[in-house]
Amino acid sequence: MSKSFLGRLMLDLDGTSLTQEENKLLLNPHVGGVILFARNIFSRDQVQELCGEIRKINPKLLIAVDQEGGRVQRLKEGYTILPTMQKLSAFLNSDSDKNFPFATDLGWLMASEVIASGLDISFAPVLDLDDSRSSVIGDRSIGDNPDQVIAIASAFIEGMNQAGMQATGKHFPGHGGIFTDSHLTFSQDTRFLSELESHDLLPFDALKLQLGGIMTAHISFTNIDKEIATFSKFWLQDILRKKMGFTGIIFSDDLSMKGSDYVGGIEVKVGKALESGCNMVLICNDRPAAIEAINFLEKEKISQSQKVTRLKASESISWADLENDARRIDIIDKLNIIKKLKL
Repeated sequence: MSKSFLGRLMLDLDGTSLTQEENKLLLNPHVGGVILFARNIFSRDQVQELCGEIRKINPKLLIAVDQEGGRVQRLKEGYTILPTMQKLSAFLNSDSDKNFPFATDLGWLMASEVIASGLDISFAPVLDLDDSRSSVIGDRSIGDNPDQVIAIASAFIEGMNQAGMQATGKHFPGHGGIFTDSHLTFSQDTRFLSELESHDLLPFDALKLQLGGIMTAHISFTNIDKEIATFSKFWLQDILRKKMGFTGIIFSDDLSMKGSDYVGGIEVKVGKALESGCNMVLICNDRPAAIEAINFLEKEKISQSQKVTRLKASESISWADLENDARRIDIIDKLNIIKKLKL
């Protein structure tokens, strides 16, 4: 198989170094990526060693993390503590000059620190429109105003790209309109397509050419399609691919989340996600399910994806250079000022 192809499954790891089982799993041709969580991380040096282990086993794999800022920041010890996107938005809007270049700087800083640690991507930015409705999105969102979200996210993505990282917008077509958490329960949004097209879909549409990837929402928009977006050909093929013209990578959100349980077991979930149009599926915090998914992919002879390799980091950054980088030092100084502001 050509080196330009990757398996369709992204899975997680048990701890801060690879187990013997994981050494074998990462060589399986149906495994294309690894996502790190807080339990996999205790220091910057350790993360670099872990990523080095992964690269030694299988250098082709895509290594990801959720490094959004605020309550969703997996890399902490030795890293810049990032504000929530909502706090960033409040700061930018309090500035009479609307200094959006600072959003670019922050995107660059986040991506640079992630890449310097040996990873390829952070699943960011969050493009869900929300201010306080959603129990799971909330301050992870830039805000509820589409124009504002588009402007700030665009600047943030520009910074990520400057560092050599592709951006992944989430969670399509929008998770911010309801209170329920799809990690915990089947979630329904009763709005109609016209309402979503004039609101939640706007950031995804406006930024589609800047996004290397988009992650789906486990939300059923019951007046549009009974399936959750992850399992919906309507959302992923008719709307995202055909109507909006998105050509990047489509990731499923974690298929271990309860919001996807209504269709059945992991084989059904993986099959439906791939059939609907996902290029890569995530299965986290459930190793037996990940192994079952691999067996299913083997049984069904599911082909690998060439598109996913586009998301590998395009630049190499050393921590030695980054620590002394004047741009990073200046950004951290500004962040310390922001922390003191009542926004």
